Amino acid sequence: MTHTIITPPAAESLTLADVKSHLRLDGSGEDTLLTSLIAAARQYLEATTGLALITQTLRFYLDDWPADGLIQLAIAPLQSLESVTVYDAAGNPQAVALTGYVLDAAASPARLFLPTLPPTSRTLNGIEIDVRAGFGDTGADVPDALKRAMLMHVALMYELRGAVPSDMQPAAIPAGYDRLVSPFRPVRL
Repeated sequence: MTHTIITPPAAESLTLADVKSHLRLDGSGEDTLLTSLIAAARQYLEATTGLALITQTLRFYLDDWPADGLIQLAIAPLQSLESVTVYDAAGNPQAVALTGYVLDAAASPARLFLPTLPPTSRTLNGIEIDVRAGFGDTGADVPDALKRAMLMHVALMYELRGAVPSDMQPAAIPAGYDRLVSPFRPVRL
């Protein structure tokens, strides 16, 4: 199963002021760089943990329904199910009725059960599931440990700015980062 962001977060989990205070920077000469490093730190954290920090809409793609009918959605925290779409033989999208669905957003990964699983005629990505996920709409909703990890990460990327271009970041992960983030990572066996 793959996914993509349909509606990106409206804000970052760290503000420019937070980062400048952490780095003890004055002035606005580095604002563009810092803004890009904040985004890089958030994207890295989200990619490595399966979290959505700020509310965003994502689309999951499935080729076919799972045999047991239980769909696992690897994103947390899951807020709501927005829509489910399948494609018919002509390639037209058909909305799936959401009556009676069960969403276990507390599970990791989140689980979705749909009482009706209409067939899809597309071999690849014939099922689309749109969800809203994130801790909330602002950085104030993001757990402090995650924001602290991001501040450390931005500081290290800023320190390496002369050696590694911003589009090649993250070049390294700071010491202590994993300890801050590990309680939020899913356990895999």
